[in-house]
Amino acid sequence: MRKLLANKKLKNELIKFLPKKPKNILVGHIPNAADPQKDKSYVQESINQLESMGMKIRKVDLREENRKSLKKKLSDCDLIFVNGGNTFYLLEIIRKSGFNKILPKLLDKGKIYLGASAGSYVACPTIEAAAWKHADRNINNLKDLTGLNFVPFIITAHFEEEVRKATEKGAKKAKFPVVALTDKQAVIVKGNKYKVVGKGKRRFYNGFKESR
Repeated sequence: MRKLLANKKLKNELIKFLPKKPKNILVGHIPNAADPQKDKSYVQESINQLESMGMKIRKVDLREENRKSLKKKLSDCDLIFVNGGNTFYLLEIIRKSGFNKILPKLLDKGKIYLGASAGSYVACPTIEAAAWKHADRNINNLKDLTGLNFVPFIITAHFEEEVRKATEKGAKKAKFPVVALTDKQAVIVKGNKYKVVGKGKRRFYNGFKESR
């Protein structure tokens, strides 16, 4: 499985991560984390960035899909991109649509997972870190915070010095290793190996270690 988990897309790192030229990449774009947001401009910005690289975009709205239709729509996609927004809402709609059931099979077939912000949180064992800085509200009162468990660590996105204390407090309570990412960083995952890329100091907690 190949995954790139980030706050915002890192163009150069993404290009290096792709198995073929961007112009030959079809992206299954899942924007649903933005459904509760008033300002959805960042979703279009993400699409514009990918299209500027030559990629073709296919929007996949989980509210309109089920396992069968998702399998059909995503089976010929090279990259599955889950955009950012409200993590709690996103995880609930992922479960309702059955996306969580078909995604592992798609990744086993060589599809690439790209998660931005909320899309990265849901790939972890738990989405608890989404609430550490109080920026992401549990608007749907989601009780089960178990994530898709694609990686053995927790990501906390949009790290800045102002949220250091909140991050450290959350990490102390967490049962998993934690990596804090700024908006200029991402985690590249290839099978059981993972590495933080991008500019800036690395901030790891609870024994998080990059693979050698």
